[in-house]
Amino acid sequence: MQHIMSGYRGMTVLMTLNLDRMLFLATLALALWAGAFIGSF
Repeated sequence: MQHIMSGYRGMTVLMTLNLDRMLFLATLALALWAGAFIGSF
């Protein structure tokens, strides 16, 4: 049981880091798109 819980906790940390990275990439892409959109005028 202990092994399953520690594995689950590790998976949760991995998912949190992955979600954080995906959020960062989405924000970066949105900022680049907004800059290109504003620069096109």
